[in-house]
Amino acid sequence: MKFLDETKIYIRSGNGGAGCVSFRREKFIEFGGPDGGDGGRGGDVWVECVDGLNTLIDYRYQQHFKARSGVHGMGKNRTGANGPDIVLKVPCGTQVLDEDGETLIADMTEVGQRYRLAKGGNGGFGNAYFTTSTNRAPRHANPGQDGQERWIWLRLKLIADAGLVGLPNAGKSTFLAAVSAAKPKIADYPFTTLHPGLGVVRMDGREFVLADIPGLIEGAHEGHGLGDRFLGHVERCRVLLHLVDGTGEHAGQAYKTVRAELAAYGNGLDEKPEVVVLSKADALDPDTLKEQTARLKRAAKRTPLVLSSASGLGVDKALRALLEVISEARRVEDEQLNAKPSEAWHP
Repeated sequence: MKFLDETKIYIRSGNGGAGCVSFRREKFIEFGGPDGGDGGRGGDVWVECVDGLNTLIDYRYQQHFKARSGVHGMGKNRTGANGPDIVLKVPCGTQVLDEDGETLIADMTEVGQRYRLAKGGNGGFGNAYFTTSTNRAPRHANPGQDGQERWIWLRLKLIADAGLVGLPNAGKSTFLAAVSAAKPKIADYPFTTLHPGLGVVRMDGREFVLADIPGLIEGAHEGHGLGDRFLGHVERCRVLLHLVDGTGEHAGQAYKTVRAELAAYGNGLDEKPEVVVLSKADALDPDTLKEQTARLKRAAKRTPLVLSSASGLGVDKALRALLEVISEARRVEDEQLNAKPSEAWHP
């Protein structure tokens, strides 16, 4: 399955059906009168968050979605049928943006959540509606209202509890494969990961979702490498796991490079809780490991964890550090959700 996290589509709701001008004419009935029915309502365009999707690839090959118009009214007071609605099904974490790409219309974060993007036009009244005591035979009816049309952007931001960040070839995909059932591509060259990936991690009877994104390089916010467009997938994460390659030239400089790109991207990424890890410890001799750990400690201003995804060294410790932050964040969210304002009585 191909991965697509951003697309632009055109939507249009249906027009309302026109009202009917009709009169009842039957043999042996002296006074017939108007009996024109109303037009049907045009179909709406909805967006719905559904389970089982993790990409917007369905909107790669179809970009135009038009709801049907309502049926015109008919004689014998028959109202036209309403136009069927169109429902755009999207995965959790999808944002619906206006044509400018910045104005947020809807943020689809829960399964079953629905939002109407374009309302169908109302049907017109038939001539029977305009009958009065002084106008017993109206000969006019209303046309149906036009539907709404617009261009919108669909932008997917994966919903995960923790996100992996780091330079290319820092061991992010190897770590994801070691702690979950995910099978990302792993190779000994940079930019092995071209698309974000998700994995479910189980630890101490608890589980959380871990997201892996392509590596960052210096100048990513200016479009260098794969750029910073995939950083949106870790915006919703509660904690970041920052992997620094221990076999690199300078662990401290590598850490600062990624932190600078997070700050340049904005949206609060540089303020998220962070667990700093020195990876590939199995490939380092004791002296180099000690030197790289000291460099990373000075740059991060905290003692980093040391792990090796290949041998399993320090993996459980890193997962428990992530779980500690995630559990605390969940607890705070539950308290805020359950907190109700006090209902004070005022005379």
